[in-house]
Amino acid sequence: MERAAIWSEEAQAELVEAMIEIETKHVGEYRLNDAERQAVRRGLREMRDSAIASDDQVASVFNRYRQG
Repeated sequence: MERAAIWSEEAQAELVEAMIEIETKHVGEYRLNDAERQAVRRGLREMRDSAIASDDQVASVFNRYRQG
């Protein structure tokens, strides 16, 4: 899961879909609790407000430390 943080948005979306499918298959439909719902909304707001690093920004940081 930690490695997925550096994946592209498309790959992360695919992971989420796979997780939902697995969750539904094995334990049924998952219902978010209030804290999880707030966390999802906060994450969506941060993405909308560009508070999350872009793929290019993440790559730039990794490249800087790989060169050192």
